Amino acid sequence: MKLSEAAGAQPGTGTAQRVAASLRDRIAEGGLKPGEQLPEASLAEAYGVSRNTVREAFRLLVHERLVVHEFNRGVFVRTPGPADIVDIYAVRCALETAGVRAAGQASRPLLAEVLRAVEEGEKAATSGDWPHVADAGIRFHRALAALAGSPRTDSYMSAILAELRLVFQEMPSPAHLHEPFVGRNRTIVELIQRAQLKNAEAELASYLADSRQLILDTLDAQAKERA
Repeated sequence: MKLSEAAGAQPGTGTAQRVAASLRDRIAEGGLKPGEQLPEASLAEAYGVSRNTVREAFRLLVHERLVVHEFNRGVFVRTPGPADIVDIYAVRCALETAGVRAAGQASRPLLAEVLRAVEEGEKAATSGDWPHVADAGIRFHRALAALAGSPRTDSYMSAILAELRLVFQEMPSPAHLHEPFVGRNRTIVELIQRAQLKNAEAELASYLADSRQLILDTLDAQAKERA
């Protein structure tokens, strides 16, 4: 996406929150890559806001751990390291397993969203559309956390998944990361449907541990190749 296409609003109506939200979406969608510099002046022109507003948007994204400010260099999309990945997955496990534990009291629309995400992922995997599998996987995990019925949980999950997208961009391909887990998504949803919530929680915790280790092993192998 070109900067001129990112503005999406009339000049003078922008806020730091709107700019931050747009940049957050572009990071989550892969339009801005880890390590990429965010040019303050160009962004201010593209969004029709002052440079102070862009700086405030940057501060919001720094707080969310999506960008970093490097002294005398500028602002860059963050590149998560192994310690970040361990922490991200610890938070994911807490939020998502809490949703599974609450599934017995969850509304039908929330439960339906979990199943819908699984079905979309399976359909995309059958056609070999792995980027779509990745998107469906994100929706699946967001839907699991949403079973808790907590707006705060939803907000925390959105932030952690945006950060996780940065990690995914470091993987060799979407298939490498997501193919091993398509069937396990179905296992979890079926356990929830049968009200076997303790088993669903245990399967989810194991799933997340395996996903975390796959990412760590992949990053370690890539680092050794570069050395």
